[in-house]
Amino acid sequence: MKSIEDLKKIREETLKNINLRKEDNDHAVRVVVGMATCGIAAGARPVLAACLEEVRVRNLADVAVTQTGCIGVCRLEPIVEVFTPGQEKVTYVKMTPEKARRVIAEHVVNRQVVSEYTIGAAE
Repeated sequence: MKSIEDLKKIREETLKNINLRKEDNDHAVRVVVGMATCGIAAGARPVLAACLEEVRVRNLADVAVTQTGCIGVCRLEPIVEVFTPGQEKVTYVKMTPEKARRVIAEHVVNRQVVSEYTIGAAE
């Protein structure tokens, strides 16, 4: 950082990332990543990072990416749940960063569930 402009730029980027995690829009799609120790051990951190990055790159204003504790199906971690207003939640299991990017592109953007990644397909 060499100038006040550099500091302002860092501040703007940080605020954008914080806003990606806000849940105060009732009309927003919520993408929730299980981040308990079981999820983290299975690779949830890179999945969360991929979700955040994909939402940022696509400039999706009505999408909130958040984290939660244990979802309860540790053997299927990392788990990502997508909540779309007016619809049932969709639970994606055994996620990877690549799968997470696909879920954002197909489910969140195009409203097409990626059924081969869902909890029903994994069992």
